[in-house]
Formats: sequence, structure tokens, C-alpha cells
Amino acid sequence: MDVFKMGAATAAAAISRGELTSEELVQSCLNRIDAVDADVQAWVHLDHAHALTQARAADKQRQAGRPLGPLHGVPVGVKDIFDTSDMPTEDGSVLRSGRTPGADAAAVALLRESGAVILGKTVTTEFAVYGPGKTRNPHDPARTPGGSSSGSAAAVAAGMVPLALGTQTNGSVIRPASYCGVYGFKPSHGLISRHRVLKLSGLLDHVGMFGRSIEDLALLTEQLAGYDARDLDTHPVAKPRMVDITREAPPMPPRLAFIKGPAWDQAEPDVVEGFAEMSSALGDQIEEVELPGNFQDAMEWHRVIMEADLALNLARDYRRGADTMSPRLREMIERGLQEKAVQYNLAAQQRPLLGEFVAELMLDFDAIITPSANGEAPLGLDSTGSPAFSTLWSFCGAPAVSVPVLRGANAMPIGVQLVSAWGDDARLLRTARWLAEAAPGE
Repeated sequence: MDVFKMGAATAAAAISRGELTSEELVQSCLNRIDAVDADVQAWVHLDHAHALTQARAADKQRQAGRPLGPLHGVPVGVKDIFDTSDMPTEDGSVLRSGRTPGADAAAVALLRESGAVILGKTVTTEFAVYGPGKTRNPHDPARTPGGSSSGSAAAVAAGMVPLALGTQTNGSVIRPASYCGVYGFKPSHGLISRHRVLKLSGLLDHVGMFGRSIEDLALLTEQLAGYDARDLDTHPVAKPRMVDITREAPPMPPRLAFIKGPAWDQAEPDVVEGFAEMSSALGDQIEEVELPGNFQDAMEWHRVIMEADLALNLARDYRRGADTMSPRLREMIERGLQEKAVQYNLAAQQRPLLGEFVAELMLDFDAIITPSANGEAPLGLDSTGSPAFSTLWSFCGAPAVSVPVLRGANAMPIGVQLVSAWGDDARLLRTARWLAEAAPGE
């Protein structure tokens, strides 16, 4: 087996036992990057020597008998909107070119504490919104990898790194995970600190991640979850036992609520057919549930909040360089500048109502099942595709995971999205692992 193909949990265990060195793993990943990244272009900052220096330091720590973290020696890619003390963070914009923050984002600091090697910074779209970066889909370079966590999803999918951090304000983890055929997880809003991560919307921003298995996602989430007084949306509560619960078998076969949602008319035939096959295979374990009519406006509520917050949080960049921004980002900011406070507050008041609906639904079901995206990754690199199937769940802050179990007519991956109630992250990943094993073959 090529070492770069190892999952994070497997690699961490092998390094801990002395069967593998971090240097061997990191070098194998760097060799893989050298072999394939010219076509994929997932990285915006990568220093081979610095990555290997971190790996050798991790090996010396193990050899010295010092305590090892759960991700000791494992390389992780980091989306280029997380501040890093030893690498540039440019937020996908020429307006931030050359920016060197000199301090780590909270999530990056926790990665280092867990023993991980920060392999490099992955490509993001412009300010993590819609303007595409240079990354291409590893399955077909003529297609988009999705956005905004483009490079993170593509790097994991192409075998360059076992884990990568992303973020989601609308559909920026779940959609690229679907398009690239990897597991993607957007935890509950506030589970992971966003301190020193590019702020687009405090109400909507989530830290997320990509991996090759549910177990790897659980392992990474467990290291990052926790209270941080610098992020007012985190909470001083016990950390979830992500790994232990995910590894357990469900006490009963899970029941899934199939919600089409307001974007169902955008679903392509591959998605419609795939969900029909899945419903047939799962039988009475899946039941269609209608979303209450008052939530049909949730897409508009999300737009109001996101664009008004973009106008606030990118105001300085807009003032000094609006002409360098993509037309779509400029238009979003300019619409956001026109939003009225009453409309913003009315939209914000709907978030807990949708969250309460999901929580009540989970009294009878283990998860909501819905598409991760409307179809295969679109051809062309001038768009990152539609985030519409993620909007509801980003809006209310519910945890969501994309499971790569379907294929389209062009043999491109299509993800199935599972959603649960806020705070129910561990059980959601356990259900996702069950679905990955129970779903009909591609």
C-alpha cells in the first residue's frame, strides 16, 4: 500500500506504535502532490522543507518518549482563510496578497496541540464566497471541485492529504465534498471556534472538514471541538465523544426523514434516480417528510443575513479595492449595504424556529436525508455550482455530513447529505457510517 493512501486514524496509530514515521508519511504525501497537483492545483502555499521539518520534529518527540496527541505526525491541509503563524493567509483575494498574520487560528493551534503536521494552505474561492480559485476537480479537470473550500476537498480526493480543514457559510463544505467524492462534515454552529478565521457572517459561519472516512472526521472533530471565549458562539459544555460514539453500532436500524426542500426542482435526473434507488433499498427506514410551508422562504432569509454581513465584514476591502473584486461579490456587498435592519432581524428570528423543527423531527428520526448537491460537478471552471441543498442547514446551524455513495451518468461522484439537530454531531456521524455501509452500491 502507498503510504499516502492511509487514513488519518490508521496513520496516527501506526506512527504511535513506531511502525511508520511522520517523515515517511509526509514525504509520501509530498510525492503524491508533486505527481498530481499540476492538474488539480489544490494548494496555494506549500513548502516541502517546512512540512518535513515539522514531521521530523514529531518523530523526535515520539522517539524521546514524550506524550503524543491523537493526530501525532499526521499531515492536515488548511483552507487559506485560517490564520497560520508560519505561512501566509491571503483569503483568496489579491487585496490580502502577502498577508502574514503571525498567529494561529484557534483550530490550527488545536491541530498543532494534537500533534498534526500543517502540510500547507489549500485554495479558497475569493473571500470564501463564489469567485472560483484555480483548483480543478480531481475526477475530471474540466469540472469544478465546488467551493469555497475547493482546495481542501480536492486535496483529500486526490490522495494528497488524509484530512483538510474547510469552512461553510452556505454550502462550502458539503457541496465540494459531493463533487469531489469525499466525506465532508459541517458540525453544529459553535461547536468549533472560528477565532482568527476570515469572518463573513457570525450567524452562518462554520468550521468544517474533509476526510476519507467517517472515523477520520470524528477524530478530527474531537480535537477541534470546545469552548473558546474569543468566539461568542461556542459554549462551555462537555466535549462530545465523537470517536467512541461513531464507532458504536446504532442500537436500532436508523430511521431517516427524506426532505426534498425548496431546492428540489433543481435536482438533476441522476439525483432523483439515486434517491429513488436509495428509498427502495432502505424500505421503511426512510420516510418522506414535508418541510413546513413557512420555511420555503429560508433561502431568502439566508441571503439577507449573508449579504448584509458580507457588506459589514468586507467593508474595508470593498472601500479600498472594489474594482479588484469579482462582479458577483461586488453585487452581493452592494445589495447587503441596502438591506434594512428590520429585514435582517426578521430573518435572524427565523433561525431558531427552523432549528426547533429539526429538533422535534429528531424525536422520531435519527437524521434527515437530502441531496448534498443538485447533481454531478458542473463542467467549466467559471462557477463553483449551486449551494442550494445546504442553505437550510447552514441557516439554522444544524450539523450536516456528505456521504459519497452515489454516482452520476458521467461516473462523477454525488453525495448524500445527512442532517440532525443542533448538538447531535456524534450520533449524526454514527448514522452516516451506517448509511455508508447500508447504501446500495454505486
